Order: sequence, then structure tokens, then C-alpha cells
Amino acid sequence: MQISYHGHSVVKIKTGKYTILIDPFISGNGMTDLNASDESPDAILLTHGHNDHVGDTIDIAKQSNALVVAPFELAEYLATQGITTHEMGLGGAYQFDFGKVKYTHAFHSSSFDTSDIGTIYTGMPGGILFTAEGKTIYHAGDTALFGDMKLIGDRNNIDVAFLPIGDNFTMGPEDAAYATELLKPRIVVPIHYNTFPVIQQDPNHFKVLVTNSEVQILNAGGIVQL
Repeated sequence: MQISYHGHSVVKIKTGKYTILIDPFISGNGMTDLNASDESPDAILLTHGHNDHVGDTIDIAKQSNALVVAPFELAEYLATQGITTHEMGLGGAYQFDFGKVKYTHAFHSSSFDTSDIGTIYTGMPGGILFTAEGKTIYHAGDTALFGDMKLIGDRNNIDVAFLPIGDNFTMGPEDAAYATELLKPRIVVPIHYNTFPVIQQDPNHFKVLVTNSEVQILNAGGIVQL
């Protein structure tokens, strides 16, 4: 398995047979190394409906016939745009051919700004536990710190956790470091920072605060060293 980070909250997972994209905000993302027209994943996993997470999902799914997995209301809306979706709810898990997906809580909001009908509500935001080839990856999405992260850590052996550190909209470095203690991942990668001025952070500050997990600070295109 190869796991790579591509700026903001974009994560790509390559297993032996499949490619999975999480939150493919590519167009308009000055921190990414990807080009949306070049991407052909088998599946796209979405944490919530904000445009800086849904990103290029519709265009990529149409060009690649990717299955889009998302929280229920977001999946329902995306299905009206002519793509194939699978709806899920928080706490639910499903075994796909490409891996097992389980949605966790995330404390945030979720809406999508459309070009024709304005802003629509897209259900509850979530985090994602993805398991394949004996590895478990936790993508927290956009979230505040919450105590049930301890349950997630206690009930899952997390190999890699992707946690937001940008503050303002999500956890900042201090809360993300405490979240790392609760989750107990082997490796943690900071995400969702420096894309916009309001979420400027020094990831090395986060690294100093984390004591019990390996912190890997990745530039766009960086590969997690498992």
C-alpha cells in the first residue's frame, strides 16, 4: 500500500489493485501537486460537503467512473449530478472491493455551494476509517477535538492518522496533539493548514507537541513512510 498527501486535506491511497482519493480539492488548491484531469481513481471518499473537500469530485468521477462514497445527504445530491454514489451514515461500515470504510463523528458543519441553486445542506460531517491490506488509516476530515477520539483509538489499531491543525475552522496544533494522544496512531500527518491565510500554521510546532506517535510532515506529493 502507498499513501500520499497532496495538500490541504487531499489523500491518495494505492493498494495492489485500487486507487482511492479522499477529499480531492485540486482545482483552486494552491498547495496541491495534482491535476484533476489526470486523476482516475476507482473510488472517492468524502468527509463532508464543503467545497474545499468535495473539490473536483464530480468531474473526476465522470471521467473515471469512480464510485463516490459520502455521508447520506451529500451522496444524494452528488447522485443528481450523474455520478455513482454510495450513501453512508456515521458509525456505519461497509466492505467494498477496494477496502472497508467506516464513518466516525466529526464536529464541524457541512454544506455545498452550488453554481445554480445556492448553498445546500449536505448532512453530518464525518471522519473516515479506511482499512485494506492489513492497514488502518484514519482521516479526521474537518473537526474539533472531541473525547470520543479515545474510543476510536481504543477500538482501532490506527497505522496512519491525518489530522487537521489549521485552527479557526478545525483543531489547532495543541488540540490536534491531544487528539493524537487519544487516537494512538503509529504515524500522524498534519493536514488542512497553510492553504489560506486564516489557517496558517507551523507544522513543526505540532510535531514538538506530539510525544507518543511518529509525526511525518509531508509536502504535496509526499509519501507516508510505513
